[in-house]
Amino acid sequence: MRNVSGKIRTKPMWYQTRYEDTFKRFPAWILLFSFSTAFSQSQPTFGPEKKVTLLGWQTDAMEPFISTDGSTLFFNSLNTGGNTNLHYASFVNDSTFQWEAVVNGTFDPAPNHLDGVPSMDSAGNFYWVSLRGYPAFPDNLHKGKYSVGQVTQINRVHGNFNIPVFSPPFGWLIMDAAITPDGNQLLYCNSLFDFGNTICSGIPCQSILGMAKKTTDSSFTKMGTSDSVLSEINDTASYIIYAPQLTRDGLELYFTRLLKGSFNTEICVAVRTSATGNFSQPTVIWSNPGYVPEAASPSVDKQKLYYHQKDNSGQYKIWLRYRSPQTMVEEPTFKKTLRVYPNPATSGFFIDIPHSRFPFSVMMYNSTGQVVYQSSNEVSVSIGKIPTGVYRISVIQNGEQWNSILVKK
Repeated sequence: MRNVSGKIRTKPMWYQTRYEDTFKRFPAWILLFSFSTAFSQSQPTFGPEKKVTLLGWQTDAMEPFISTDGSTLFFNSLNTGGNTNLHYASFVNDSTFQWEAVVNGTFDPAPNHLDGVPSMDSAGNFYWVSLRGYPAFPDNLHKGKYSVGQVTQINRVHGNFNIPVFSPPFGWLIMDAAITPDGNQLLYCNSLFDFGNTICSGIPCQSILGMAKKTTDSSFTKMGTSDSVLSEINDTASYIIYAPQLTRDGLELYFTRLLKGSFNTEICVAVRTSATGNFSQPTVIWSNPGYVPEAASPSVDKQKLYYHQKDNSGQYKIWLRYRSPQTMVEEPTFKKTLRVYPNPATSGFFIDIPHSRFPFSVMMYNSTGQVVYQSSNEVSVSIGKIPTGVYRISVIQNGEQWNSILVKK
């Protein structure tokens, strides 16, 4: 829900295409940072980037979020003055996903709306930011229950982490937010916007990260240690800071920052030695002047990092980097063997689930890589209406994937 340049006029900055006007008027320059502070938790490094292919999706894709089981990639369409919607795509391999549809239930038919910045915990609680009803309803973070492309039971997320102040032309928003995999903590970004575009001109006047603890199903309370835990990151005098994502173990915090007075974004990481300690000074993972890298989303096993940036055509695409040294096999289209029976099958089949105590998702792919069946936590699959042929069955559970070939008679 962000766009660090362009003119707002009467609309928030994320309605503007990032940097389109700015780079015509200002030269790009690289920021160099030097950190001398020693830290016992090692800083993660990543290998070369690879563009992610979204089968069936040809336009801009931004704000990626990879689900905890790795089966689904969420993203939103371009943050411009038009309509911005949430989408989901199914796993084919690490750098290939099959676009499915708009996330049903989150769509806003109003003109010039924005619904973006998805995140989800391992229980399927889905969070996103939306401008619907703002400023009459200043709590602009939303939450619902996700299942196979559908979000239901939608509520606004309340709590003292919101700053419910709108005094034209200035107003506070939750620009970005991310739920942790266990659903108990919320990483958020409070941002102050100049909707009159007279002072801050296309970027937030101020932006700061915070951490909140879940108190009820739809409310969070700012943690008392939030300011100290993030003290090395929230250099608000120098930076616009946004797009937080915390790893499942709580030891690595990924975010994006923009040096005030410049026009380049940087994807950064900060680390700590315990899940309650203070984060270190951040290091820069990636800075690519003119291409606007933002919004890093680590996989639950921390081996992959997804983010968006422009390609050479000027469109925003999703990119992937593997952690270095890499501890996983690249492009694991097929990982562990899965038992399905009977095989061949006519009307249905059963699945031997690897770990009975963990939730799982099931996907069935045809020979072109399209998803023809998808479900959650079902060991009995009905395929009576699916055409005859050879299919790949994938089960994703607890961050791992198992595969099998099924013949449908």
